[in-house]
Amino acid sequence: MGDQVDLSTGDSTETVRLVVVDGEAETELVVDRGRVLRDVLLDAGLSPYSRLTERANCGGRGICATCGVRIVEDLEPDHWHDKLAERFGYPRLSCQIGVTQDLRVDLVEKVIWGNRDE
Repeated sequence: MGDQVDLSTGDSTETVRLVVVDGEAETELVVDRGRVLRDVLLDAGLSPYSRLTERANCGGRGICATCGVRIVEDLEPDHWHDKLAERFGYPRLSCQIGVTQDLRVDLVEKVIWGNRDE
């Protein structure tokens, strides 16, 4: 296991564990329940975006589809894009996922919009 980062505010007694896999690296985060996954990732320096879409995205409104991640656990989608993503095997939008339970998240390579590392 890699690093562990506590992103909880300390105000809430309800935190969840989030394991983020980025290639070979794993980072474990402790976050307040209910936070938006995209925001958690960005706060931890683990961007779901490619180099290009880091600057050219919708700001978390769920319309550009550039913040896709793979959720390993069974997490019921509630956004229209995520329902289609689950059905057809596409990455889920991190901006539309509330972290309500322990999760394992894989950051995906951005083939269409450029690799995240380049």
